[in-house]
Amino acid sequence: MRYLWILLNACIWTFIFGLSGIFASIFESNKGKTLGSCARLWGKFILFFTGVRYSVKGLNKLDPKGYYIFACNHASGFDIPLAFAGLPYWLISIAKIELKSVFILGWVMKTAGHIFVDRKRSDNAMAALERSKISLINNPRSILLFPEGTRTLDGNLGVFKRGGLTLSIDTNIPIVPVGLVGTFGLLKKGTWSFKNQPLEIRIGNPIDPKIFQGKTKNILAEHVRNQVSTLLN
Repeated sequence: MRYLWILLNACIWTFIFGLSGIFASIFESNKGKTLGSCARLWGKFILFFTGVRYSVKGLNKLDPKGYYIFACNHASGFDIPLAFAGLPYWLISIAKIELKSVFILGWVMKTAGHIFVDRKRSDNAMAALERSKISLINNPRSILLFPEGTRTLDGNLGVFKRGGLTLSIDTNIPIVPVGLVGTFGLLKKGTWSFKNQPLEIRIGNPIDPKIFQGKTKNILAEHVRNQVSTLLN
């Protein structure tokens, strides 16, 4: 029953904040910014009405008016509302293309400017990232990124994929390693079991992309992974 309430809760707030944000965005000049604010409220409402408490550590390391690529571990479906709720920035995500066809959600994400990537087609993924680079240069925003590409099945940190991280070098937007703690025990992938416990967002020091100019993408991905791993331990 608890799992069904979580699902219903997510659907209700996706519908309310999604449609409200789309309607409000009709009248704004900076397209997607209102939906960015709605996404943060969406995350907060889901966590509140599910009864999940969370805390954020390390925000003082960031410029409140800056733009960042937030590179997070991915252990649970709760990672997404947690990140949107706890990171006070205009966020768009790099998401799997399957979400584009989800009723209401896909429409909202597309309108908000989220980046859809087909993980099965490298040519499609590269084209999407190239369009994203141009978009971010013309209209700077922060990116929410899960470099593992999917949720972990065993709670361990997986290999970080390079693609989304290279946007940092192309756009000169710093990468911020983020450790999302407690979400794996809260709701594991492929299960109906829900164990309520406090969650924590641990924010690391921003990584200057200039350091990795001329270096391989693998070195960048491994460095970011090591930083996230340190935050989780």
